[in-house]
Amino acid sequence: MSISCVAPHAQGKSAKDRIFGASEAAQNRIKEIGADKVTNSTIGVMLDNDGNFVVLPTVAKVYHSLSDAELFRYAPITGLPEFLDLVQGACFGQSRPDGCYTAAVATAGGSGAVHHCIWNYTMPGDTVLTSAWYWGPYKTMCRDMNRNFDTYPMVTEDHRFNLEGLREKVQELLKKQDRVLVIINTPAHNPTGFSLTPEDIENVLHMLEDSIKGTNKKAVLALDVAYIDYAGEREEVRKIFKKLSHLPENIFVLICYSLSKSFSMYGQRSGALIGVSSSKDQIQEFVDVNKFTSRSTWSNCNRGAMDTLATIYKDKKLLDDIQKERNHYYKMIQERGDVFTREAQECGLKMMPYISGFFLSIPAKDSEAVCNKLHEDNIFCVPLAAGVRVGLCCTPLSKIYGMAKKIKKAMDAVGE
Repeated sequence: MSISCVAPHAQGKSAKDRIFGASEAAQNRIKEIGADKVTNSTIGVMLDNDGNFVVLPTVAKVYHSLSDAELFRYAPITGLPEFLDLVQGACFGQSRPDGCYTAAVATAGGSGAVHHCIWNYTMPGDTVLTSAWYWGPYKTMCRDMNRNFDTYPMVTEDHRFNLEGLREKVQELLKKQDRVLVIINTPAHNPTGFSLTPEDIENVLHMLEDSIKGTNKKAVLALDVAYIDYAGEREEVRKIFKKLSHLPENIFVLICYSLSKSFSMYGQRSGALIGVSSSKDQIQEFVDVNKFTSRSTWSNCNRGAMDTLATIYKDKKLLDDIQKERNHYYKMIQERGDVFTREAQECGLKMMPYISGFFLSIPAKDSEAVCNKLHEDNIFCVPLAAGVRVGLCCTPLSKIYGMAKKIKKAMDAVGE
């Protein structure tokens, strides 16, 4: 190209999304030989054991009952006031942090919440930190916003959270920049299904506090909880939030909440960014700056999705119904994970520690080669930088059986 009209900061940017690329390959094979002969483990949506797309029945019922005004009128830039209150309850459950102020702003899905974390809590040229197994768009967003991206080893050899690996990276970054943003995807981490315990979260906060003690530097912890409603017993998995109580003023916590998974409203692009701080002024600042960024990006968010959450969380019967539905599908996915894990152990396939959630992962140096080899068995998974991601959420139980053995065979064939 001899001439480019693209501004210098945008030149050279392009991305082939591995997830949607793998899904497209699976769809093409399905067209050739039929869905019953193909195992498509690529996309992060729920399919039942007959391969049908799942929408939580209560969500569908409430959404379709909304009036035209509730569906189609503009919403306030920060979000509907009722939604902003109730989404915090949906997120925290019975574990709202003590001794802190909280607030929420509506975002375009969990992705929009992550975007605002990076844009408003780091400087251009800063490095954002997350685990070595990560959701790919974290890195894409950082690149698009002129931020650097780095990782730490997520787990130790005995499959515990690697606090010391995180500490080392945090302290390395603080030598070069005035603030650090750490993104942790938990519980039911995408792409491994790993979860941090409440004690892990407490240790992370103590580590951040120690790392900036006696300095003018700041630390921001962003918890991406997109999969929290498919991570285990509802209140048990939310106990991590109690560990956010009584934060020091130089540590700010951001929580990225998504309606895509919790409400099966993937295409409605609705979520929330929740701020937690011991400082009332910092919470007001959180609302102000994120409102400004929302206005300068998408302006306002999907009103119908916000009204759906508000309607459900105001009505005990509807809320009980949706909790039962989530629990049913949590158990469906968990059964698939249990079968895969058991068969992986039986055939000697090494995998990342899976606790719960939509995905599990297998370490591989050349994940593309492994996935390409699996295509010969009509199995389609996602090749990531650190290994192969298997979508439990979208793979019927009948196709989970024997899958671990076939992945082990493919890995052996390519020399993994």
